[in-house]
Formats: sequence, C-alpha cells, structure tokens
Amino acid sequence: MPSLRSVAYAAVSVLTIAGAGQVQAQTYPARDITFIVAFAAGGVADTVARMVGQGVAAKLGRNVVIENRGGAGGNIAATAVARAEADGYTLLVTTTALAINETLRKNSGFTAADFKSVAIVASSPESLITGAGNPASNLAEFMKAAQGKSINFGSAGVGSGSHIAAEYFFKVHGKIAAVHVPFQGGAPAMNATIGGQIDLLSTTLGGGGAAQIAGGKVKGLGVASEKRVAAVPNVPTFAEAGYPGFEASSWVGIFAPAKTSPEIVATLNAAIDDVIKDPALRQKLTSIGFEPINGTAKQAEDYFRAEVTKWGKMVTALGLSIN
Repeated sequence: MPSLRSVAYAAVSVLTIAGAGQVQAQTYPARDITFIVAFAAGGVADTVARMVGQGVAAKLGRNVVIENRGGAGGNIAATAVARAEADGYTLLVTTTALAINETLRKNSGFTAADFKSVAIVASSPESLITGAGNPASNLAEFMKAAQGKSINFGSAGVGSGSHIAAEYFFKVHGKIAAVHVPFQGGAPAMNATIGGQIDLLSTTLGGGGAAQIAGGKVKGLGVASEKRVAAVPNVPTFAEAGYPGFEASSWVGIFAPAKTSPEIVATLNAAIDDVIKDPALRQKLTSIGFEPINGTAKQAEDYFRAEVTKWGKMVTALGLSIN
C-alpha cells in the first residue's frame, strides 16, 4: 500500500505537469511554427499550406515555415511529425492520404492515433474527365457506351484517393471492367487525357481538373460530390448520372502530434478557422475547385476518423495493400 508521502508526491507531480502545460499554452507561440507538407512544392497540399500558413502567421505573430517532405504517399512527412515534440511547433499538412494509408500501407511505423486533428481546411471532390474529343457529354452517356467493353482510366499513382475512388466506383457502382493506368504525377496524367491516350482520368477538381475543364482542354463527365461545384457548374454529380450514394473527396488537413495539449490545438484551430473565414481566401479556394471548411478541432477529429473508416472500407473491398 503506498504511503501518504508517495501519494502526495504523485499528486504534486501531476499538478506540476498540468501547470507546465497551461503555462506553455499561455505563452504559445513563442517562436516560428513549421508546417511539414507531405507532398512536393506546387501540389495541392503545398498550395493550400502556403495560403493558410501566411494567414496563420499574421494571426499569431510568428513566421510559418513551409517544409516539403514528399515521398511514400505522404508517410515520410507523417512519420516525422508523429515523432516530433508535441509542442505545437511542428505540424503536418497532408491530404486524404493520411486516412487512406491507415489501411493501405502496412508497417508505416505510426497509426492515425499518433495524430491530433487541428483543422480540415478544404476539400475537393473526385471527378472523372475525358478528352475533349470524346463523344460522351456526361458520365451517364460514357457509362452507357462503356457497357460490355474494357476501358482504362488514369490517376496520379497507385493508392491515391483518385485511384481508389475510381476503381471502387467502377467495380461496385458502375459494374464495368476498368484497367488502372498509373502515372508519376498529375501533370503527365492530364497530358495523356488531353492527348486521348487514356479513356478517362480520375482526379480532384482542385488538383488541376477544374482549370482544364474550364479551359476546354478536357471534358468533365461527373463530380463525386453532393452538389455541383461552383468552379465547373456545368459538370453534373454522379447522382445526377444515375449513381446516387457515391461521394468521395480529397481534403487538406493540419495535424499535430497526439500528445499536443488541447490548449495549443485550440489556439491553432482558432487562428486557422479565422483564416478560412477570410472572403478573399475563400474565393481563391473556390475558384480552383475547393470547398473551404470551417470548424472546431473536435469537428476536424470526427471528420478525420470518419474518413479513415470510409476509405478503409474501399481499400479493403478492392483488396489493395502496399508494404
């Protein structure tokens, strides 16, 4: 049985630790914050990270340093942040890949439980597009013409959200044979679509799809969202094409190491939420095919956990795995 002295010591220790955490939160941030972006410069995550980072720096009075650490489908950056000091100065900016990789990639060295959601800042629906010369004007027409045939579709890589969403759609909802053609990035995949080298491209609107559709270089067949998207209002939803119940989006989120104090997470979330409310920033995001997202850290956490489950079901149904 523990002595009264040991019990008292333990109680003092707990109070000391809690007090230290409160002091740290009160003085946060005392130095620059680093956003470790899980993908290369110029990509979707990087673009949004720089937009948000600039605003957060202004709100909190500290620089936000952008550090790109691409590779392994986002896992190199995620590993770095999972192992970082939980002090609010090293944050992960990533995409749906973090939710997907929980099921897709084995032996990552971390799990979703190693992160605390700070904010989900924007989402962009997956879309199916084709070359401008394709006779189909929408997804319903394309799918009707594809019945009984083998088609192919491209994406920016094996295991990406665009790959998984399209393959799951064709297998479960479309009931047609579709061969995946992976590319090393979105630019070559888009070029192949423009040149008619592949039947379809699965991509997010925010990943360049909206701009190319608006420019007339490709034809948008459908968006996997609840409603049409302002950047490409003439592109129907999958539900309008006769495939209700299928929605998939890629999002950009900001995460901290799991042991980061709730007070620091709340400070970061409040700053980020204010940035996302800015009309100029919202217009920028909307114009490139994103939907800005506001919410508390709790709402971000609930959203992320639901996405882990949703994408996990699709990965499992397709039997995909990357070691």
